Amino acid sequence: MSELTDPRLIEFKRLLDIMDQLRVGCPWDSKQTFESLRCLTIEETYELSEALNDKNYDDVAKELGDLLLHIVFYSKIGEEQGLFDITAVLKGICEKLIRRHPHIFGDVKVADAEDVKANWEKIKLKEGKRHSALGGVPATLPALIKAYRIQEKAQGIGFDWENKEQVWDKVKEEVAEFQAEEAAGSDKMSDEFGDLLFALVNYARFTGIVPEDALEHTNRKFISRFKYMEEAAYAQGRSLAEMTLDEMEELWQAAKKLPC
Repeated sequence: MSELTDPRLIEFKRLLDIMDQLRVGCPWDSKQTFESLRCLTIEETYELSEALNDKNYDDVAKELGDLLLHIVFYSKIGEEQGLFDITAVLKGICEKLIRRHPHIFGDVKVADAEDVKANWEKIKLKEGKRHSALGGVPATLPALIKAYRIQEKAQGIGFDWENKEQVWDKVKEEVAEFQAEEAAGSDKMSDEFGDLLFALVNYARFTGIVPEDALEHTNRKFISRFKYMEEAAYAQGRSLAEMTLDEMEELWQAAKKLPC
């Protein structure tokens, strides 16, 4: 297939041409800035995340399109201001992928995916763009995801536990420390609880669990079961607030028997 007939290139050029027209002709699109788009981009990212969690792949495709639009939008604004353009964006990511995959585009040998991740982090440090292995973790990431990424970054340079048994011992140690502070009514309870969560995230990583995904699954499961309880109470002509805890527990146990 030649470049002239490649549908991927045809549609991508079409998107670029549409953006050129929108920046000139549309009152809304023409006044957008880096700053005005930022929150919208964050919203689109969460919408993509929701579609992925729902396994609604029609929506995944739509949300990816929305994100791609934002990339083209930022690039157009950058071009207008003489900062960068879509060519620089594409060239930059292509060169970075080649540079950080020497096992594909060079002569480096790797044994598995963990070797690839470790090499990736080491190459980033050699590029001199940051002084810390943790420098690539955005400060604004949600705390649970940030903890997981911090641990992955530290693992990438070899700072990690040897096995999950050691990590579980650390979890138990943090539980004991939190309970001690709680019993003493200490103002360090919050710090110790944070340490416990961090240790649990670490154990999840060692067992191949992504804690953000696991917690989101539990959130959705709780919401589904709680809504069942509300509907069951409504069917009885009551609300949950009018029920005793024992009555609500009975509904909860019935909800747990339903498929998630």
